[in-house]
Amino acid sequence: MAAVETTEEKLHCIGCGVVIQTTDTKKLGYTPSKTLETASDDRELYCQRCFRLRHYNEIQDISLTDDDFLHLLNEIGTKKALIVNVVDIFDFNGSLIPGLHRFVGKNSVLLVGNKKDLLPKSLKTSRLRQWMRERAYKEGLRPVCVFLTSAKKPQKMETLLEEIEKYRKGLDVYVVGVTNVGKSTLINAIIKKVAGVQELITTSRFPGTTLDKIEIPLVDGAKLFDTPGIIHRHQMAHYLHKKDLKIIAPQKEIKPKVYQLNPEQTLFLGSLARFDFVLGQRQSFVVYVTNDLNLHRTKLAKADEFYQKHLGGLLQPPRLDEIADFPKLHRFEFSIKEPTDIVFAGLGWISVKSKAVVAGYAPEGVEVIVRKTLI
Repeated sequence: MAAVETTEEKLHCIGCGVVIQTTDTKKLGYTPSKTLETASDDRELYCQRCFRLRHYNEIQDISLTDDDFLHLLNEIGTKKALIVNVVDIFDFNGSLIPGLHRFVGKNSVLLVGNKKDLLPKSLKTSRLRQWMRERAYKEGLRPVCVFLTSAKKPQKMETLLEEIEKYRKGLDVYVVGVTNVGKSTLINAIIKKVAGVQELITTSRFPGTTLDKIEIPLVDGAKLFDTPGIIHRHQMAHYLHKKDLKIIAPQKEIKPKVYQLNPEQTLFLGSLARFDFVLGQRQSFVVYVTNDLNLHRTKLAKADEFYQKHLGGLLQPPRLDEIADFPKLHRFEFSIKEPTDIVFAGLGWISVKSKAVVAGYAPEGVEVIVRKTLI
């Protein structure tokens, strides 16, 4: 039996060199404890990430600490390369890498919005691309192109690869993104296009596999580097357990829900967010969130009491056993003059068509912003 890690002797993954650990599935070096218990002393050990890379042609998402990722970003700034920044269309602000513009140097950035297939077909993608570009500019990022795709649609990967080829001009490519944006799914789809669907990835085929990035060879000798995701502290997903992430993350095209509201009425989006119609004429509000998220309407005057009574119960996620760590909701008020989307980062948005005073609430640290309506 292989020795369990001690202070005198540590076990290392032969694929990436990281120290083997059995406690945190999201951190580097994770290996199930049963694997260690059944391993012989002379057996070559892989961490779970490298094992799945080698045997199943699959890259698992792992996260680095802020310091580790800062080191990686500094390295990227010293290379001549194309930077492909993957963001989540449903959580654009929460999936932007803070300060990325300071580290890319003179390298071009291709901004890729993932999960396009989940948007309503009535949404004008040209407006979405323009809004993404404007938001990127406000963060200091100047993308050469804003490209929308879906990592779960193989046919979209060929078009994305064509875009990458167009802008990389023979240079290496670094794919970067925060956790929960679907970057690993996108990378796996690219690998199937580059390496061939039937071919398993091996350490000889991908000799640069390291603890901080994975090298994928391109036809002209350049490389595409997949980098681990950074944890963005202001993501809605950061406050939720894995089982609840499946509820708030759309798995298929979202279906708009229409609510006729009188002023001084409130909509709750589970326990995660809240929308108040403070002032205005009775009107329709269109809600664009995952089909699995429960919505509840109540009177504004009783909304605070309703929330405290039903938090984690009728209003969920989060669930009752998770609310102790869930932050309080923070209020943002807006005076609407023209058709506008109230965007709840990580959840979706509510369209306001007529003049109104409204308020949006989200967990402290998560943004609620406005934009010109996309539909």
